Amino acid sequence: MKLHVIIEQDEAGYYVAEVPALPGCLSQGKTYNEAIANIKDAIEGWLEVMESKQSVDPSRLIEVAV
Repeated sequence: MKLHVIIEQDEAGYYVAEVPALPGCLSQGKTYNEAIANIKDAIEGWLEVMESKQSVDPSRLIEVAV
């Protein structure tokens, strides 16, 4: 899966990462690379939480790759 991530440096010097396609999915790091590693963890957590909130009938579930 590929997602767009916006990374900006804040006034304190930290790098803040946001995934626009996943509301509320944010992270940060002291370095650019740390912010990237942290946002990857945040994306995984966001997806796990959202999937656990839904009760889906497995017979109606399909997987689609784009």
